Amino acid sequence: MKSLRILHNVLKQTGVIKIILIFVACVFALGFIVWIWEPGIDNYGDALWYLYAVATTIGFGDVLSTTLLVRVLSVIISFYAAIVIAIITGVVVRYFQQLTDIKNKETLDAFMNDLENLPDLPPEKLEELSAKVRKFRSHRSH
Repeated sequence: MKSLRILHNVLKQTGVIKIILIFVACVFALGFIVWIWEPGIDNYGDALWYLYAVATTIGFGDVLSTTLLVRVLSVIISFYAAIVIAIITGVVVRYFQQLTDIKNKETLDAFMNDLENLPDLPPEKLEELSAKVRKFRSHRSH
């Protein structure tokens, strides 16, 4: 639940939540067009199911479009969905990369501070610092 809250906050802060909401609104609006225009789709729920299959590129095959308009809308919604998913993925990856960068910078800053104050460090801190250096060297050699 916490990770969903973090994801929501990241998407909200970056403005991607608006892109998602517009996409969802488009799907619901296009559902009416598909329902009205496509003869093989008998109700709004089936139209949304069809658009879900198109947007996720699953293509269950239980509902097929036969009209040119719905086929064109299907292509547009599938491209739109791919773009939205790519944007979400990029934002989330960049967010976690920034967190990692911040953590690494803080760790490096603390390490450099310890090195600058080496003569003043207590023996326990020196041993801890030595263990960090050994661990770093062993990771770099592999």
